[in-house]
Amino acid sequence: MMFNAECWRRRLVVLAIATNWLTGCATAGFEANGLAACPPVVEYSRELQARAAEELAMLPDRSVVVEMMGDYAVMRDQVRGCR
Repeated sequence: MMFNAECWRRRLVVLAIATNWLTGCATAGFEANGLAACPPVVEYSRELQARAAEELAMLPDRSVVVEMMGDYAVMRDQVRGCR
């Protein structure tokens, strides 16, 4: 069987990409007691939350900002679960 450098190069690229993706899951640092460090969650006042809700309600239907805020809410919940 002949050596095919192109085939091996493609496999190495796939391996490098997969390694990058997997290391992205393990980038959290650890505190001195061995627990994973969680990012802080900014706490907003009730007034600020009400104002944000009013402003979101004024956005047009199917606004991408509303979708992004939904993603942000999910990330905040995940960070709270990290504690």
